[in-house]
Amino acid sequence: MEEFADRIEPYRAELRVHCYRMLGSRTGAEDALQETMLAAWRGRDGFEGRSSVRTWLYRIATNHCLNVRRSASRRVPEAPRPPFTPPPPSRRAEITWLEPFPDDLLAAVPEQAPGPEARYGMREAIELAFIVGLQQLPPRQTAALILKDVLGYSTDEVATLLDTTATAVKGALQRARATLGEPRAATPPSASERALTRRFADAFEVRDVDALVSLLTDDAWLAMPPAPHEYHGIPAILEFLSVSGAWRAERPTRLEPARVNGQCAFSTYIGDARAGVMVLTLRGPRIAGLTRFLYDIDPSLRGPGASVQE
Repeated sequence: MEEFADRIEPYRAELRVHCYRMLGSRTGAEDALQETMLAAWRGRDGFEGRSSVRTWLYRIATNHCLNVRRSASRRVPEAPRPPFTPPPPSRRAEITWLEPFPDDLLAAVPEQAPGPEARYGMREAIELAFIVGLQQLPPRQTAALILKDVLGYSTDEVATLLDTTATAVKGALQRARATLGEPRAATPPSASERALTRRFADAFEVRDVDALVSLLTDDAWLAMPPAPHEYHGIPAILEFLSVSGAWRAERPTRLEPARVNGQCAFSTYIGDARAGVMVLTLRGPRIAGLTRFLYDIDPSLRGPGASVQE
């Protein structure tokens, strides 16, 4: 039994990332990972070795996540009540269960080149925009695209993993790719991008709304999972930041560097209380998107060297 546990344990970190891509929720991914490892343990006598242990585990994890995606009882967090009256949103998001994924957990995934069928690299396959896109696809399209374009399994292998035909996989992939578009190559943050994020943090901490909006693209957006409110465009974001900034006028705000989903981010604090994490989506010399997660902060989200008062 210990020998079997030793065989499956090395895949824990990458299976966690796989479940996160499938579900968009770190909490859900942790639950799915535990269910996967438990199912593998219980079914160990049925493993016949016709595939690798890794592929067998991915089949278990994928099917469990598909069941979660289809379940009417899927855990969706309750929308929080803001401590102020927000302006009317530009639109209401459907993906309110989205959660950030700490880069520390990504670093725990062993270096392993994806299969020859892969179209996405690790960084671009974990960014928030990609994760949101996956959540908007039908479940089997999501699974097919991750298995083929992220993990690099062949079409026939994906068909086997999903208990379907190669023709069905090709159709699912065609529809999923048409929805998501071509993958965008992800690059590490440059010195200019780091300076941009620092200017954002400085302006946010002192509630300089004009300075904040000067850093945004004209079509920038602001989202706040698990709240469904989204604000699109400079006027809408300016109105929201003015209202929220007025509410915290007497409350000192601090942003500490963090890294989540391969993106620049900040753990946010109002006074000494943790108040969420802000993830920046950069486009050239400007910020195209702000995703402010209103969850309590896991310590693993904090960036290296961050000094956080508990």
